Amino acid sequence: MVAGRYLRARRKEAFISVIASLTMVGVAIGVATLIVVMSVMNGFRAELLTKILGLNGHFTAIPIESKFSDYAETVRVLEEVDGVSFAVYFVEGQALASGQGNSTGVTVRGMDEENIQKLNLLHQAAEQGGWDGWDESRGIAIGWRLAQTLGVTLGDQVTIINPNGSMTPFGTAPQIKSYPVNVIFDLGMVEFDSFFMYMPLEAAQDYFKLVDEVLKPGMGPLDPLATDEEIDAAYERIGLASAAEVFIDNPDAVTLMRQRIEQIPDMRPMVLTDWRQRNETFFSALQVERVVMFTILSMIILVAAFNIIASLIMLVKDKSADIAVLRTMGATRGAIMRIFSITGTAVGVIGTLTGLVLGLIVAANAESLRAFVSNTLGVAVFPPEVFFLSSLPSKTDPVEVAVVVSVALGLSFLATLYPAWRAAQYDPVEALRYE
Repeated sequence: MVAGRYLRARRKEAFISVIASLTMVGVAIGVATLIVVMSVMNGFRAELLTKILGLNGHFTAIPIESKFSDYAETVRVLEEVDGVSFAVYFVEGQALASGQGNSTGVTVRGMDEENIQKLNLLHQAAEQGGWDGWDESRGIAIGWRLAQTLGVTLGDQVTIINPNGSMTPFGTAPQIKSYPVNVIFDLGMVEFDSFFMYMPLEAAQDYFKLVDEVLKPGMGPLDPLATDEEIDAAYERIGLASAAEVFIDNPDAVTLMRQRIEQIPDMRPMVLTDWRQRNETFFSALQVERVVMFTILSMIILVAAFNIIASLIMLVKDKSADIAVLRTMGATRGAIMRIFSITGTAVGVIGTLTGLVLGLIVAANAESLRAFVSNTLGVAVFPPEVFFLSSLPSKTDPVEVAVVVSVALGLSFLATLYPAWRAAQYDPVEALRYE
């Protein structure tokens, strides 16, 4: 009751009340800022993981020792491993794409329709066109940012240039072919929407010369005078793949899944690279940044806690006569400590709860607020070219929120101990001497 009265300001105590209110606002801002920043960083990491692992897989299996002609059988065996969701095979190469007067480097990936359907992220990202009849289309799929860069739209021709073309008496001639744009997709990640291009598997095999021709079984030596038609009939065309991607149920179980895959009997020799190895530096930097940001922003709450100390010390000085009267009426030192501890802690509790509500509201509407600020000021806030993603993601972790609230409440309580102890040490005689 006494602590509650001290929290309610009277006219002569207005200055102390203003300091307490500002302290409360400081705690609320610190808590809200921590919740919003940690939620955005969690969302950023989760969204990047979803996008990166939604296309590139948790393992990349690269064949060694021989040409990767048995890719279909290899993928079937990989999918039988316990813990593997699915696997896909593909052809991949680098090329220069040229559109309506503009050119840019691209990563070309050849996949058939069956494997594209396994990649829900890619299959559902088609904004224009569709994947129906993909294998027979002999066209390409590009991201909307790449389409803007090249100045093309659905149905336009894109010329792809690969320096590793055919051998001629004058050297290597570049491989140059044009393909119509059949699909324009939006994956929501700048890297994929700007630099990735997909084409049917057989078209990619032809373009990158990943085709092996061997004599059909039972065929003897060919007649040196055989015609081209006879030669074509005698040879069997075998397409090759560049590598396979393996998608597992638990992205964090890479060590266990590596052991299971490597223990597959009669599996062809392959080099396995997991997603942590491919993105080790990037995700390590994200983790370090999360820890540093939490530490730095916690200083806001720490500053507010010092304000609690300052406001309580002023309150104790102002209430010295009241403390003396309470002591002469029989109040113990412990009671005096409890009064001022409750007063200071109440400021921290109210500030923390206010910051909690404010932080959760802002974190839940982070993208809407970003778009509003960008449209209002006419300035790109969190530009996708820098932050990789087209929108500002947010994912609130209840455990982290609980830690933030606990830190704020703990610091608020600790900040009350010294002023409350000082109040309990007041000598009633000295306090009332000049009253």
